Amino acid sequence: MAPELPMDGRVLESWARTAVAGLEKRCEEINSLNVFPIPDSDTGTNLLFTMRAALGAIDEYAGSGTKDVRQVAIALARGAVAGARGNSGVILSQVLRGIAEAAVTPAVDTRTVRTGLLMATNLVTDAVSYLVEGTIVTVLRCAADAAAEFPDEAPIAVTARAAADAAASALTRTPSQLEVLGTAGVVDAGGLGLVVILDALVTAVTGSPPDRAPIALHVPRRTPSTHRAEPVPVSAPHPSQGTHAHSGPDCEEGPDQDFEVMYLVAESDEDRMAELRTTLNALGDSIVIVGDGGGGWSVHVHCTDAGAAVEAGLAAGRIHGIRVSSFLVDARDQGLLVPPVRTRPDQGERGIVAVVAGDGAAELFASEGATVLRCDDAPVTRAQLLGIIRQMGRTEVLVLPNGALTAQELVAVSAAARDARHEVLLLATSAMVQGLASLAVHDPEREAVDDAFAMSEAAAATRWGSLRIARERALTYVGTCEPGDGIGLMGHEVIVIEPDAVAAGRRLVDLVLGAGGELVTLLMGSEAPEGLDTELADHISQRHPGVEVMIYHGGQPGDLLQLGVE
Repeated sequence: MAPELPMDGRVLESWARTAVAGLEKRCEEINSLNVFPIPDSDTGTNLLFTMRAALGAIDEYAGSGTKDVRQVAIALARGAVAGARGNSGVILSQVLRGIAEAAVTPAVDTRTVRTGLLMATNLVTDAVSYLVEGTIVTVLRCAADAAAEFPDEAPIAVTARAAADAAASALTRTPSQLEVLGTAGVVDAGGLGLVVILDALVTAVTGSPPDRAPIALHVPRRTPSTHRAEPVPVSAPHPSQGTHAHSGPDCEEGPDQDFEVMYLVAESDEDRMAELRTTLNALGDSIVIVGDGGGGWSVHVHCTDAGAAVEAGLAAGRIHGIRVSSFLVDARDQGLLVPPVRTRPDQGERGIVAVVAGDGAAELFASEGATVLRCDDAPVTRAQLLGIIRQMGRTEVLVLPNGALTAQELVAVSAAARDARHEVLLLATSAMVQGLASLAVHDPEREAVDDAFAMSEAAAATRWGSLRIARERALTYVGTCEPGDGIGLMGHEVIVIEPDAVAAGRRLVDLVLGAGGELVTLLMGSEAPEGLDTELADHISQRHPGVEVMIYHGGQPGDLLQLGVE
């Protein structure tokens, strides 16, 4: 065993420098393992940025070569909180804060490491809204548990080595604890980063790195325990090649959130930060709020509305250091989610993607030349839409969302899909009947922007509505509906309530045609009562002579029918 070094503030600075060097060396390796919570290949980068910020703060708060243990430890913690990047960086900042809270003696000893790791575990547990096993948090807890076995008088070299070895052992178990890791066949990226940092501590206090067998970072992939029917067979690469899938702890679906938002909060207190956490829980996920022990906080959240997340911080105190990044745009810029463009005979031709529900509707859109993305059983995710756009291999793609995605979601997909070789144009179709109207005027011989304009204009000129059965009692603009009532909607607003669905359908048709119209398209749903289509067609011919009726059996769930009036 190498002789122990003087355990004052200089050993903490040495630890930080060694950790930075270790993360620099293994940054890309850590990034390649990154599949949770968002597979954006930046965990190694985030840890490195955070550790560099911590090291840089020594000069600002303490000065290089400072011997005072607590002074250096506090500087590391403040720098890490202020410069934290991503989930993993915020958690790392709490490891350093735990050490700072435990640094109450003139020397770095076993008590410092043992208490520091335990406090770090508690701080992280309090900071993370939803803990998931098999992550950096699990690895940290195992390291703390190992250090807790040693009394104060134990040599720090032994304690540090035991903590690092326990972390390494815990890392190897992460694929069996978190399904998304096991499916990808990798260990947790953040956990590996923490092992690198704890190994750096061993190096700093002993003068040499730990002597252990290399850790197997890749393991045999296992089949997911559950399978959901995918709307379309969109091929997805192995997560290390850039799959973008995240919808919560299981990470089996596409991303629920568009943005990562981080900022610092000053001039606040625990109560207001607790209120901020509650607000952010309603806006997104992956929420981590940590303090630096000196009155400053770092806030991290994944969400779809970055502006709302920032506004929430304004109510908590003085915010600064705001950073907002888009997962899809970052993935595009890193070369993720953009498989090589495949050469096909129709490479230069324009493609159309339509989001559709129902077998009949899918056949109808496909017969008009659209590539169909099904949304029957689950909402379409941004990753699925982006994936099918890329798989088409077309230089120009028109998207008919048909009301299945929000404008914000569509803009995010468009930004990620568009580059120098690809033009993606979004059409404002709020329902499938508007999508059918736009397809009717599609002309591939026109310029893409002209074609998109003409199709959007046709969709906008189509008034649309739907007929449904009320599932629960609700108050609407036209009164209160009861379960089982037929309700007719014009766009998204209820305009008809009738105890009988057929009667509601007749009234809906009359109200919609009251503003005029020459053609009514009825797209019948899978739950439509038998004979409803002929009943409404007869009603239209009797009450609105001269109006043409087109009936299609879409088979979509939910709506008894969609109708479009042109």
